[in-house]
Amino acid sequence: MTAVFSEITQTLDTLNKSGVALPIQHAPEATKMIDIIMKGGIIMIPIALLSIIAVYVFIERYLTIRRHISSDVDFMNSIHEYILNGRTDAALALCRSTSKPIARMIEKGISRLGKPIKEIEESIEIAGKFEVYDLEKNIQILAVIAGIAPMFGFLGTIIGVIKIFFNISMTSDVSIGSVSAGLYVKMVSSASGLIVGIVAYIGYHWLNIMVNKAIHQLEWNAMNFIDLLKSPSK
Repeated sequence: MTAVFSEITQTLDTLNKSGVALPIQHAPEATKMIDIIMKGGIIMIPIALLSIIAVYVFIERYLTIRRHISSDVDFMNSIHEYILNGRTDAALALCRSTSKPIARMIEKGISRLGKPIKEIEESIEIAGKFEVYDLEKNIQILAVIAGIAPMFGFLGTIIGVIKIFFNISMTSDVSIGSVSAGLYVKMVSSASGLIVGIVAYIGYHWLNIMVNKAIHQLEWNAMNFIDLLKSPSK
């Protein structure tokens, strides 16, 4: 074993004397990225908070809307069967046990059976407006983040530029190296703000598309229910 260590030591000495550079282990890319982000300054704190809020709102709304726009075919078929057979109590029980916007809308309509069709339509429409409001809840937060996140980024850059010129006025060092290094780290805040803003903007419009799809489904099922009530076979 001693002979092995001696041989390794001799090999390293030979490489050093010959001027061959030994490989240096570089820091992981993730560590470098974190260092760059930290150099963005204190303005990175609100940008990070905005990014967390945007991700949370998008995931929460996405899962909620996706659950509500899932297929309602089986539910509506059961409602049709109960109504045609005069089993309104079973239809109401099904609506109350189903956690979907269309179920709460149909429940309002069934609870007013026997009254004029116009009144039933109005009650379903009012219930539908409240359901749409619940689907759209908090989506506007993404629109706000999409607008203010880039502003925070630009504010960070402006603050950084002000600091650079202040340091120049104090030290009279106007070298390209000092100026470019300062601008480099301060542009991080602008890039971060733009990224958060773009992600929030995409998420906002994506959720709006999903909400519009849910509204069309609610309107279609409500129309079918009203047509069922108007049917002579009822």
